[in-house]
Amino acid sequence: MAGPARTMTRSGGKAMRDLTTTCCIAGGGPAGMMLGFLLARAGVDVIVLEKHADFLRDFRGDTIHPSTLQLMHELGLLEDFLKLPHSALSNIAMRFGTETIQFADFSHLPVAAPFVAMMPQWDFLDFLADRGREQPRFTLMMSAKAEALIDEAGKITGLTGQDGSGPFSIRADLVVAADGRRSDIRAASGLKSIDIGAPMDVLWFRLAREPGDPDQTGGQVANGRLLVTLDRGDYWQSAFVIPKGRFEAMRAAGLPAFRESIAKLAPWFADRMQAIQDWDQIKLLTVTVDRLEQWWRPGLLCIGDAAHAMSPIGGVGVNLAVQDAVAAANRLAAPLREKRLGDADLAAVQERREFPAKATQRIQVIAQNRIISPLLARTESDAPLGPPFLVRLFDWLPLLRRIPARLVGMGVRPEHIGPDLAPRP
Repeated sequence: MAGPARTMTRSGGKAMRDLTTTCCIAGGGPAGMMLGFLLARAGVDVIVLEKHADFLRDFRGDTIHPSTLQLMHELGLLEDFLKLPHSALSNIAMRFGTETIQFADFSHLPVAAPFVAMMPQWDFLDFLADRGREQPRFTLMMSAKAEALIDEAGKITGLTGQDGSGPFSIRADLVVAADGRRSDIRAASGLKSIDIGAPMDVLWFRLAREPGDPDQTGGQVANGRLLVTLDRGDYWQSAFVIPKGRFEAMRAAGLPAFRESIAKLAPWFADRMQAIQDWDQIKLLTVTVDRLEQWWRPGLLCIGDAAHAMSPIGGVGVNLAVQDAVAAANRLAAPLREKRLGDADLAAVQERREFPAKATQRIQVIAQNRIISPLLARTESDAPLGPPFLVRLFDWLPLLRRIPARLVGMGVRPEHIGPDLAPRP
């Protein structure tokens, strides 16, 4: 629970409010909301800052994987969570021309919900926010942007920011940067990152869903082009993969050329491409793959994309962020509650989660270098692209589909709700 607000110094003519808490989390995405909820539930005073007024935005990560659903089960929330509108994806297919290859089968995973829940991320975040608000030690500040860190003799003791009421400062035993791949708090921290790189960007847009469309989420592959479509019920959330830095050239070529590219790749969309009338309907997602060398400083911890930005391959970014949050809550709840947090606790969170982040990024880099880059380099004049031999194996040997299902659905080193996260007053 936030400490009492009081007037401090003036900034830009407005009084600065001074708040106190035990843990201040910058970023109301999956990592920040899950960590805030878990810590408050475990008896830790928490303030979560979300820079937007609501969660109603088109996110890249609208897949809730079995690992996250299992956590909801362990928290006793799965039944209520699955009452939210969603579709259950039990397998993933890739289409090469007219040939469809079943690639991953989640139905055999040993979890309470062996499927991917296709759910708008705003519903997921609203659900976590509502559960957080039920906790007396949880405070969520919307339209509140974290801007700078308070550094006292090399230790982070809080942050400053702005909301609709003006400037504020928050003093805290721990500041957590969970504000995404373009984290302002990470930038202010001075922590160094390793840029791994990515050969592609993604164009994100919607297309109406109609009877006769392919009946499952998946990807459509052809020479030089890759389209991923996510079933949202009455529309397809679509991701068109393009070579890194090619967007301005595509804009210069014009919308008719863009519409034609999609129609050639997925002919069943040809009759509705005219609905794309403006480039404002298409959002460029610049793909970044990086990670921090060290995730923490005294008084500060980075998690989720702020610690390790993931490629969209596999759609695992949201679920990796949630796993970070659970690992952090497991390790930090008791030290925070008992006012004995030390550097060793922060280092232990990185030690726990660094290997899963590195291993996942390594798999993504292999996929980028061996699949995505060669695919995007092909031209229409090349021989028609069919399923590679290794991909065909998944069709011939169904048991193999459990391997990508395990890697995508559960990830490396899935986390569980530990005893220190039991509800407390």
